[in-house]
Amino acid sequence: MARMHTRRRGSSGSDKPTADEPPEWSDVDPEQVENRVVELAEQGHDPSQIGIKLRDEGVTGTPVPDVKLATGKKISEILEENDADPEFPEDLRNLMERAVRLREHVQENPQDYQNKRALQNTESKVRRLVNYYRGDEIEPDFSYSYDVATEIIEEN
Repeated sequence: MARMHTRRRGSSGSDKPTADEPPEWSDVDPEQVENRVVELAEQGHDPSQIGIKLRDEGVTGTPVPDVKLATGKKISEILEENDADPEFPEDLRNLMERAVRLREHVQENPQDYQNKRALQNTESKVRRLVNYYRGDEIEPDFSYSYDVATEIIEEN
């Protein structure tokens, strides 16, 4: 399938190996994993960063290769249950950060036409994601603008 804002096509990637149960060497208590997920979220980590930290550091020294296999729930589900989920979805927040950085760069460098186009594409993606999340994850009357994005990023 072609990319959204380029003429290139994506390269095929590897699939995650299918597994029904955690590996034998990773015998971590699901409650400990859930507590560690909530603890990392309270420290300000995003769900993807939490997964990487659990994979690398683990719980009490034992790595957790896959949180869903260990607990039966995704990281985002664990965060929702414990009221520790972020205010905005991670992908939307990352795109907003990128749009703010690009806007500041374009204001300093008005002749940079490539990044003007990149800003247009990024803001288009942000608006599309806002429409996708509107009502469920974010307020129904939320609309994206540069000022709103800077406020959101400065809060966190």
